[in-house]
Amino acid sequence: MPDYYYSDISEMNFKVSKKQQEFLGGIDAACREIRPYEDEAYLAERLNDKVVPVFGRIGMLGCPISKRYGGLGLDMLTYALAIERIGQEGSSLRTFFSAHISIGQLVLQGWGNEEQKKEYLPDTATGKKVMAFALTEPAAGSDPAAMTTTFEETPEGFLLKGKKHWIGNGTFAGVMTTYAKDPSTGRVSAFIVDGDAKGLRVEEMKNKMGLFTVKNAEIYFDRCTVPKKNLLGRKGRGLSIAYSALIDGRLSVAAGAVGVMEDCLAEAVAYAKSRHQHGGPLAKKQLVQEHIARIAVDIESSRWLVYRAAAARQKLHEYVEGLKENEKWLGRLGRQNREYAALRWEADRLAAIAKFHASNRSFECANRSVQVFGSAGYRKTARVARHFLDSRATIIYEGANEVLELKIASGVLGDEYAAY
Repeated sequence: MPDYYYSDISEMNFKVSKKQQEFLGGIDAACREIRPYEDEAYLAERLNDKVVPVFGRIGMLGCPISKRYGGLGLDMLTYALAIERIGQEGSSLRTFFSAHISIGQLVLQGWGNEEQKKEYLPDTATGKKVMAFALTEPAAGSDPAAMTTTFEETPEGFLLKGKKHWIGNGTFAGVMTTYAKDPSTGRVSAFIVDGDAKGLRVEEMKNKMGLFTVKNAEIYFDRCTVPKKNLLGRKGRGLSIAYSALIDGRLSVAAGAVGVMEDCLAEAVAYAKSRHQHGGPLAKKQLVQEHIARIAVDIESSRWLVYRAAAARQKLHEYVEGLKENEKWLGRLGRQNREYAALRWEADRLAAIAKFHASNRSFECANRSVQVFGSAGYRKTARVARHFLDSRATIIYEGANEVLELKIASGVLGDEYAAY
């Protein structure tokens, strides 16, 4: 356990301001508007083309992005609360925002130079371009260091060669961050890739078990051309950038999982009250009440983990933004800077715990809600069935939960006891 391990809750304030309430009211209205379109698109297994215009009107496409780059500049707790509400509409819809904002825009805002942020963030904040995050490979999922995608440096820039898969928003992204290895050193670097880059090819991944409005892609880099100005962060520091992105990805998965549980509870309660069996409503049956009670408990336990993780992530964000007043700020984002290391470790730790717990509980809650519905919950027309299918994916992506469990344990025991 690092000697800077701490869990400071003294400064946490989860009170929602009037400004936050107004924004979240807009999120709720947008979710109500999008629901029938999302239901239709899900059953048809196609992209919901209403998402960008509906949520773009209220600024959600740039919610935590600085006003300097066209966003709303809202804090991470507000963003998590918005994702929680969006999660009620399903993990398919929430995954769009996770890919676009959490592991898309926030990577650029956190690690990009001023020119890169000015070039890319305004268009993504308005929805003119959608973002994606291309890290996962067929043989490198929970172990990104095992990636086989490589890059070659030329006088003009970089040539990328390899394949990524399961890339959310990948079929239509206008810009993505990706990661490739220098075969001579084995070190990974991060790159910004335009959707129309020469040598880039995408194919939709089909026959999925769920997440039907998410357009996942296989990304092929066939000596894909990337200009030198699109190197993200320092050369050879790509894994640090990728791992920082996963903090935000896990936080958004956890926040969305809370929303999933909330919708499962609402659906299960309404059905249990209306359905009569054996002389009375299901809601009066003790074993049905057990399902309801467990879902309610899981919501509360998960919610506060998410909010704590969001508060820790906000502290990290504010510290890094403060460093950017010095042009050599990138050099201070490492373990040698103990203050940065402590803040990042805490944000990473809490995001992993929140994701591990909330995603596990949301899958269990979806399973319970399907059981309350019985056969009526066994068709994709039932919202609880869609939550069941989609929440299965959340215990796999953004770090498989088995890996997160080991990560959490090694955080307690110390790196020398890491089991992976």
